[in-house]
Amino acid sequence: MNAIPAPTAKGAATREAIVERAYEIARCAGLEGLSIGNIAQAVGMSKSGVFAHFGSREDLQLAVLDLAANRFGEAVLVPALAQPRGLPRLRAVMQHWFDFVHRNDGNCVLLGSVTEYDDRPGAVRDRVLGNEERWREVLGRSIEQAIECGHLRRDDTGQCVFELYAIALALNHESGLFGHELARRHADAATERWIASNAP
Repeated sequence: MNAIPAPTAKGAATREAIVERAYEIARCAGLEGLSIGNIAQAVGMSKSGVFAHFGSREDLQLAVLDLAANRFGEAVLVPALAQPRGLPRLRAVMQHWFDFVHRNDGNCVLLGSVTEYDDRPGAVRDRVLGNEERWREVLGRSIEQAIECGHLRRDDTGQCVFELYAIALALNHESGLFGHELARRHADAATERWIASNAP
């Protein structure tokens, strides 16, 4: 049997361009707003040309989710890791998370995908769930490190993750309704109150 040829540099660049355009569409229309047809039109290709890179709509949706997760990690986690372990790093995670919400105007593919697929079994939901679980693990590790450094008192890490995640969700929700400036003030104040209430 002949081996499947490796993708060419041009083919990889075309695939990347398709995913980038699909990501921008998904930010506004959600993953359910993606179709091979509208992506083909958006990038100026035929449907068969898009199919050459993605065998199905689901494959395209999964690629968009992967791009969204990578962008979130690069924007939030990577810069936070430059801060010392403990509370400085946890604060940085929250601040960069809030900045990410602002840059995306509240249109986050990852958050939107949870609403779209929380009750729809399949490969896309599995990827959504995996992304959420990984981020909660990262947030939980940051909290545990702050506890180990003596910056926070020992508590149920899962509960702490829930509470900090809730602040970011409220920011995302309130930004669209009342403006990011007000929502950010509330989110920053809520984070500092949470830290103070969990001080050792």
